[in-house]
Amino acid sequence: MNKIQCEILGLSSSPATGGAYAILLKEINGNRRLPIIIGAFEAQAIALEIEGIKPPRPLTHDLLKNVIDNLGASILEVIIDELKENTFYAKIIIEVSALTNEIDSRPSDAIALAVRAQCPIYVSELVMDTAAFLPSEEPEKERALDKVSEDNVPKSKEAKIAALQDKLREALDSEEYERAAKIRDDIKKLTSNN
Repeated sequence: MNKIQCEILGLSSSPATGGAYAILLKEINGNRRLPIIIGAFEAQAIALEIEGIKPPRPLTHDLLKNVIDNLGASILEVIIDELKENTFYAKIIIEVSALTNEIDSRPSDAIALAVRAQCPIYVSELVMDTAAFLPSEEPEKERALDKVSEDNVPKSKEAKIAALQDKLREALDSEEYERAAKIRDDIKKLTSNN
C-alpha cells in the first residue's frame, strides 16, 4: 500500500453539522487536504494535546497511551487506509517485543493517539485520491460563490461540508463577510438535504 504522510492543518466545528467537528489533514509533501468528520469528544482530545493542555486526570486517549507505554510497546504510526460508504477506517501500528501489530481504529482515535505518541500520520494513496481536495489557488476571485466544484472536492456530503467550513473560516478571518454569508448559505443547503 502506498501511503502519504500528513499533518494536522486544523480543527473546525459548525452548528450546521449537528455538533460534529472536522479535522483537516494536509499532505506534507503536497497541497492536498483531507477533511474527516469526527465527534466532539475526539476533537477535544486532539485539541487539548495540540495546545499542550494537560487535564487534571487522564482522558481515555491518555489512558490508552499510558497502558501501551507500561506494557513496553510503542506506537509507530497511524494509517487512514480505507474509505467505505463515506466512512474512514484507520489502523494503529504498534510494536511490542519486536513484533508489529495492526489495530483497527476510527481515524479520530488513531489521530488522538498519534498526537500523544508524536508519531507520523499516514493516509493511503487510494483514500487521498478518492477523498482529498486541492485548495483554491485564487483567493481574490470569488470562484462562483465558492461553491464546491466536483473536480477538486470529494463526493461525500460530509467532506463537502468540511471543505466549505474551511472556506468559511478563511472568509471570516479575512473579514469578507459577504462571501462568508454566501458560503454559510451553501453549508445550510447541504445540511438541510439530510
